Amino acid sequence: MVLVNLRKALRVDGWLYPPVCLLCGLDGRETIDCCEACEVELPRLRAQCGRCGLELERPVELCGRCSRRLPVFDRCWPGMAYRGEVERLVQRFKFQRDLAAGRVLATVLARRLSEAGATRPDLMVPVPLHAARRWRRGFNQSELLCRDLSRSLQGLPWADALHRRRATHAQSELPADRRRGNVRNAFALRHLPPGVRHVAMVDDVMTTGSTLDECARVLKRAGVERVDLWVVARA
Repeated sequence: MVLVNLRKALRVDGWLYPPVCLLCGLDGRETIDCCEACEVELPRLRAQCGRCGLELERPVELCGRCSRRLPVFDRCWPGMAYRGEVERLVQRFKFQRDLAAGRVLATVLARRLSEAGATRPDLMVPVPLHAARRWRRGFNQSELLCRDLSRSLQGLPWADALHRRRATHAQSELPADRRRGNVRNAFALRHLPPGVRHVAMVDDVMTTGSTLDECARVLKRAGVERVDLWVVARA
């Protein structure tokens, strides 16, 4: 690991040393710090709900949860399953400030969105962090994902269109039945460019989808017709 970090530190636009795979330590590729073999091994969902992206044994249009309560968002497009190396990369990105891990996740997500035939939206919108949590972390991971996705998707625009108007408990610390109430009315519209009808909300991990659904509710109240979810991983 020390050798990998040293090579990354000394590399200047790939001239002195080639890109390094963050997973195996071997050479990466010019556009991604991940070798082809490791990228192929990043886990995909076996089958999923056509609405919320929940991993299932076989594909269905609506899972039981979506049948009981249809989400506000229109469709979830998860790039990977939240396990194995994907989980480790997400943890490195969010909690160890490894921005290179975030770039790998965004690049793979962009490629898998293209493979799946995801419709190109008018705008990407990151899930906002409360100011206090953003200050503690030093960045909003969803904003960085939008930035890197834009580079991979021919300049697809993104905007910090929402803000979190009250602090909430971390969703990961709450049981599933309390997450919806935890984020209710936690978001508000900051600014939406004119003419935006189709938005892709961007986040790192989706578990119950309560946060993303509440964001979609705010956007639809503002006149957005379709809200898709672009998430790195589905838990």
